[in-house]
Amino acid sequence: MNPQDVLGYLAAALTTASFVPQALLTLRTRDVRGISLAMYGAFTLGVALWLAYGLALRQWPIVVANAVTLALSATILVVKVVEDRRQRPPD
Repeated sequence: MNPQDVLGYLAAALTTASFVPQALLTLRTRDVRGISLAMYGAFTLGVALWLAYGLALRQWPIVVANAVTLALSATILVVKVVEDRRQRPPD
């Protein structure tokens, strides 16, 4: 593995791992009041696009990092949508 790949994997591991505590907390507490739907929606779409970019370039540090980050951010986004609907008063 070349030094650039090592740097990419290290950066990917750190930024991706930063989402794990938030995803676990969100799953455990279901408290999404402090989470912005617009921000997580835009972020999740952006990560999906980075994943597509990495696949197009066949850059595995980009692919791996964004695949894991997409799973974590999509989990938070889904919980946010479900809980917001659950807490919304009926019409």
